Amino acid sequence: MGINTERDIEANLQIGPTDVGMVRLFIEGKGIEIPMDFEPEEAEEIAEELRAAAQAARAVKR
Repeated sequence: MGINTERDIEANLQIGPTDVGMVRLFIEGKGIEIPMDFEPEEAEEIAEELRAAAQAARAVKR
């Protein structure tokens, strides 16, 4: 299994700040909840990676 392996799994993603100053990605799917907390600087790095991946995906679609 890898980044290009498609799965027929539904999940919800919530993103927001916690009350202790972290950024939380909360993934919820059938029978599972995954809270992932990041320092604000780490969250900014993740945001940059998401932007770069979106740009690369656009290039593949052309």
